[in-house]
Amino acid sequence: MLISVQSARGSVPREVGAWMAVFSKGVLGTIGGGRLEWDAIQHAQAMLVQAAQEPLADRTGVQQALFRLGPSLGQCCGGEVQLQFEYVTATDAAYLRTRLTPVQPGVALFGGGHVGHALVQVLSTLAMPIHWIDSRDEVFPQDVADTVHCEHSDPVQAAVPDLASGSRVLIMSFSHAEDLDIVMACLKRQRLHGDLPYVGLIGSKTKWATFRSRLRARGFTEPEMDHVTCPIGVSGIADKRPEAIAIAVAAQLLLLQKQA
Repeated sequence: MLISVQSARGSVPREVGAWMAVFSKGVLGTIGGGRLEWDAIQHAQAMLVQAAQEPLADRTGVQQALFRLGPSLGQCCGGEVQLQFEYVTATDAAYLRTRLTPVQPGVALFGGGHVGHALVQVLSTLAMPIHWIDSRDEVFPQDVADTVHCEHSDPVQAAVPDLASGSRVLIMSFSHAEDLDIVMACLKRQRLHGDLPYVGLIGSKTKWATFRSRLRARGFTEPEMDHVTCPIGVSGIADKRPEAIAIAVAAQLLLLQKQA
């Protein structure tokens, strides 16, 4: 059974479109946990038992149920959630993959180093489409998520003109010279098309001050350079481990997505 949030009012644990799948044994996904999810699972499992008693061709149909998040569920949120319960089979896999994959802006990630690898792992759990680019072909892992497309580009900045419009760009190559080339390519594209809403560069304030000086010498204006975010990641996190940086950057991307 596929359970999905159809509507929500007031304070609720998950947004419209959130879903979970309930099997005869086990679940996948979440609609928010707690008593709401427990009761929804019980309802879905009862529907599975009933469906098993019917001929395979008749196992169809959709039910909806309203859950109020009040004392009856041991909660004080005060909101309410309309849930849909839908019987699905393996033949629905392609349709469900399209329907349940959230539409999110893509990330163009330049750099296959430690932070790049950590960031791909984090963003893959969020189903963000990732265009992963490096001038070294051997840096990419053998197995990546379906949402990750790896590209070997030498010179690496040659990939910038072909990025999808609206890409959030993250620059963290193994070389400061490559980083500068990628930044310049992004700013040139932004000058022509204005379709890269976020260009982030890994590094310190000192690195960015040096880059600004070099970019200024190459004819880029202050407003153009102001489009680059450096350092990247939400502020206040001093931890420099690759995994910590990746979490901080992912959090910044989520904030940008909310503000868009």
